[in-house]
Amino acid sequence: MARKGFRRKFKPLEILTEEEVEAIHRGTLEVLWVTGVRVEHKRALRILEKNGCKVDYESSRVHFPPSLVEESLRKCPSTFCLKAREPKNDLALGGNTVYFSAFPGMKTVDLDTWEPRTATRKEFYDAVTILDALDTVDLFKAYTPYFGFEGVPASMAMLESFAGKARNSSKFQPEGYSNDSELFTIQMAQALGMEIYLYALPGSPLTYFTDAIEAALRGAEAGFAIKVGDGPMFGGSAPATIAGALITHNAECIAPIVLLQIVKPGTRILASHLDFPLNMQSGAPAFGDIGTSLHTVSFNQIWRRKYGVPTANLSSISSSKKADFQGGYERAMAALLCAQSGANYVALHGSIHGELTHHPVQAILDDDLAGMIGRFLEGVTVNDETLAIDLIEEVGPIPGHFLNKAHTRKWWKLEQFVPKAADRLTYPEWMKTGKKSCLDYARERMEEILATHKATLLTPSQEEDIERILGEARRYYKERGLISEEEMATYRESMKSSDYSYG
Repeated sequence: MARKGFRRKFKPLEILTEEEVEAIHRGTLEVLWVTGVRVEHKRALRILEKNGCKVDYESSRVHFPPSLVEESLRKCPSTFCLKAREPKNDLALGGNTVYFSAFPGMKTVDLDTWEPRTATRKEFYDAVTILDALDTVDLFKAYTPYFGFEGVPASMAMLESFAGKARNSSKFQPEGYSNDSELFTIQMAQALGMEIYLYALPGSPLTYFTDAIEAALRGAEAGFAIKVGDGPMFGGSAPATIAGALITHNAECIAPIVLLQIVKPGTRILASHLDFPLNMQSGAPAFGDIGTSLHTVSFNQIWRRKYGVPTANLSSISSSKKADFQGGYERAMAALLCAQSGANYVALHGSIHGELTHHPVQAILDDDLAGMIGRFLEGVTVNDETLAIDLIEEVGPIPGHFLNKAHTRKWWKLEQFVPKAADRLTYPEWMKTGKKSCLDYARERMEEILATHKATLLTPSQEEDIERILGEARRYYKERGLISEEEMATYRESMKSSDYSYG
């Protein structure tokens, strides 16, 4: 049994012709063979050379033969399952099912000043609880909701985050990598009887560093899925043209796929999109730019139609620093276009400004946005009952009406989507009830969820396993000089805090 998600009932949006898809594909093959990709991992270089790639060991440059590339893509499953801690939260990726995930932010924000700051452990756990309670959040992302929390050394941030998510949610949880952290997240996932997927993230343009390849190999060898891609900026680390940026991004996604399908044929692959134009005025990513959506829609079309590999879209983020009108329209347009064009999951909930800030109130607002998009994807039901011809004949013209009919009582609940944090009052009602905004309603819903929602907790033996693995990680990083004595003292105090409780 897997989470339902939303099912797209109509043909996905496509904006490229077949000739354009082929031109981008041919360009990708040419870049992989002629230009090549830098892979800073000696074992990977030997494996790739042994299997037909041309390798320059001095520059760590790998040239991928087109036939090997296409053979590797054919080995990728077009649909697959991901196992969560509870079977009801398993995911079935591929086809026309669309899932939504939470989106991270490095820090939380003050809702009055909108200034960012590091979250406390309790704020981290509370944010996970909110995401666990929201029906349209099907999975988490790595680093979600925050990149660690107060009192935790940088080397342990990802591992404490993973443990915090596992303690407060049984939804599917992927994880990133840093300083061998995947050694311990793999162990924690196995101890909990769940899967994660790990990442193979490029350094654009066309480069993979040792840690990215090592994490991907470790994940695949443990039997987990791998997410490839993410990150280039058009005009900076990718060509300024959308077509050119598609070619370099596709090449960056495909390079580790070839390696992984050699090492473990049939490895489950999720192709990811987190690409933005470069803001030429500031040098920062232009989050929310419509060019991102053009790139995303094209990416989804190519990977769905040409390669048959499930896709994850992470581009539904905004340049706004507040939960405001700009943030709303930038995120809504991007998320809707992602879902319409064939994405199998769309990262959305909670991010305010890029990947820099996250707040549960924004996640609650995004729950409504995801619900609206999901209702649109479900399309129009056309059958004898919904056509309602006999009913129309019965009611006739004015003074007839449909309000008191059984058909209305049944179908309005199925056809309408009713948001939970939107202001839909009439003006007189709104003025009498305090002139509340959607932010006010979202705050109220947050407090209600925190007061009532209970996740499925870890068993005592699972908690013992998690603490044991975290203890091993703490010793591992302390021995390597990545946790100082001062950091360790602060860390110990953090673990004694009442905020350490959960559930």
